[in-house]
Amino acid sequence: MTQPDIAGVEHYLRSLQDRLCTALEQEDGKGVFREDAWQRSAGGGGRTRVLTEGAVFEQAGINFSHVTGDNLPPSATAARPELAGRSWQAMGVSLVLHPHNPYVPTSHMNVRFFVAEKPGEPALWWFGGGYDLTPYYGFEEDAVHWHSSARDVCMPYGAEVYPRYKQWCDEYFFLRHRNEARGIGGIFFDDLNTWDFARCFAFMQSIGDSYAGAYLPIVQRRKNMSYGERERDFQLYRRGRYVEFNLVWDRGTLFGLQSGGRTESILMSLPPLVKWRYDWHPQPGSAEAELYERFLPPRDWLA
Repeated sequence: MTQPDIAGVEHYLRSLQDRLCTALEQEDGKGVFREDAWQRSAGGGGRTRVLTEGAVFEQAGINFSHVTGDNLPPSATAARPELAGRSWQAMGVSLVLHPHNPYVPTSHMNVRFFVAEKPGEPALWWFGGGYDLTPYYGFEEDAVHWHSSARDVCMPYGAEVYPRYKQWCDEYFFLRHRNEARGIGGIFFDDLNTWDFARCFAFMQSIGDSYAGAYLPIVQRRKNMSYGERERDFQLYRRGRYVEFNLVWDRGTLFGLQSGGRTESILMSLPPLVKWRYDWHPQPGSAEAELYERFLPPRDWLA
């Protein structure tokens, strides 16, 4: 396993956060990201940037973090006993966008790097990340564009990469207690160290760099569509699923909380407004029912 360029990864991630903030501010046209720079008492820190009540985005959060420690939390060592007794560093950029307009999907992107070190032994490292889309109202052309973008960024690394990481995304972003997908997926990968460091790092950069081109054309198509109270109400109800996944199933949330991360930064992924209803079901034949029937069940959007 080749030695990692930790400083190079950090430099890229900081630059990615800057570039994404600029692109999203330009798309919104009104909102500006507010930055909180923070330090973690156990080691490391980060920059949390949040835009609220913009013209397009009700809330948008883009985090950079680089945290360090002497011992890993149980969520990490349970599946990897070889990490016990190693110091570690984890860094990444995480983005969650909650739009005003129910016809614009919520979206998430994350790219991250982890390294664990012990004197006299090779470093253990890997990359992870991906992006997924959570529409409230489904559009075929948006789903095809999203998955085409994901396929195209994976293709230089092998024809098998997109199908494998698409399936991983479908399986990961799934609410098992609901037997329901969170959205229409995308790509998700973790524990990536099968190539040498340079190739793994290049793949992670390709994911981060391709995100704006995958998401913003969808925003531009949908942000000016008219909507009413019914669509807004359904959006707030479906946001409840987003909250349920992040608090019940998401490994990143668990790792952040168990490792003493900054709670405000970890939970910035949650939407500002949300609703729950007891045993609600959409009216048959409605646009809301179509989301459940045609868009949430995993499928090959590029067939």
